[in-house]
Amino acid sequence: MKTVDDIRAILYLREDRDNPIVRRFTALAAGEMIECADDAAMETAIGSVRARRVASKEAVILKKFSGRMFQKCPGSPGMICCNYLLVNIGFNCLYNCTYCFLNYYLNSFGLVQFINVEDSLREIERTAASNPDTVYRIGSGEYTDSLMIDGITGIGESLIRAAAPYRNIFVELKTKSANIRHLLDIDGRGNAVLAWTLNTPRNIGLYEAGSASLEERLDAAEAASRAGYLTAFHFDPMIRSDGWVDEYLEVVDRLFTRVDPARVAWASLGCFRYSPGFREIIRDAFPGQALTSAELFPGPDGKFRYLKHVRVKAYRAMVEKIRSYSDAPFVYLCMETESVWREVFDVEYKTSEDLEKAFSCHLKEKFY
Repeated sequence: MKTVDDIRAILYLREDRDNPIVRRFTALAAGEMIECADDAAMETAIGSVRARRVASKEAVILKKFSGRMFQKCPGSPGMICCNYLLVNIGFNCLYNCTYCFLNYYLNSFGLVQFINVEDSLREIERTAASNPDTVYRIGSGEYTDSLMIDGITGIGESLIRAAAPYRNIFVELKTKSANIRHLLDIDGRGNAVLAWTLNTPRNIGLYEAGSASLEERLDAAEAASRAGYLTAFHFDPMIRSDGWVDEYLEVVDRLFTRVDPARVAWASLGCFRYSPGFREIIRDAFPGQALTSAELFPGPDGKFRYLKHVRVKAYRAMVEKIRSYSDAPFVYLCMETESVWREVFDVEYKTSEDLEKAFSCHLKEKFY
């Protein structure tokens, strides 16, 4: 598993040298520390780092973010979305997953770590206090991995402590790492959820370079569950191959022999999909990969997907397996159509707000 020890260069502005996150990085023994006088100097330094053949995932750029740090998940047109809320803590990731949409979405250099996350903490507190009867699920793992370097940044603990006084806030820290030891002894964690993206051992080996193995993720999830955390799991993307459904069902079995099913807050399911233009980028970046050679067809949102009956069959099997262990997790589909929801769950969600309401009611019933 790749860690901060694999970082070769850390860049920051001189004006930010006393920022707590910057100070934690500059205290590290690993990586070259590069202090820049201003933004122009930062660009020059980045060019120099790249000229020395430092890879994008080997450089950390510490900076303030001036955009929207707290927002709703953008979803996908024509799809039912759970209306998840996002805290933007950074862009890019240590890991090099073949299927990751960041390969298509990002064109900047380096792992960009934002150092002014306190702005989001205040927004979370305002949101929770202003609507105490509404359940909010808030996560930081949309554009990066929530926990890959959290032991240094301390952002995870800050989010947990900010949300803890509000019973209507479920903060989710989602990861493909095993980096949770620094969070296990936090008191007053409220409804914090430590979450893992899970895949089959075969697909982790083929498509999730640098991430923790399945066994390492399950070890971490077991430790989190034993420490009293709520947990959550994301089987997304499920990747089709010979015997793929049975392999994913085996992962569910392995998971629930390690983790208390009654303390699993939710589980999501989603099959591999990609946007137009993604295939060409991936074929160039990962020669020989088999992901985009499979038969996928454009859906209502323009993304390429496996045929509907293939997805429905896989989802039904996974839902049945998860529910054979417990009805505590809210099981949902990520970015699927109303008709797929109906065929898998026999429910009618006409809008994303319908799903959000059902999700919230479930969390109130099971975990308040």
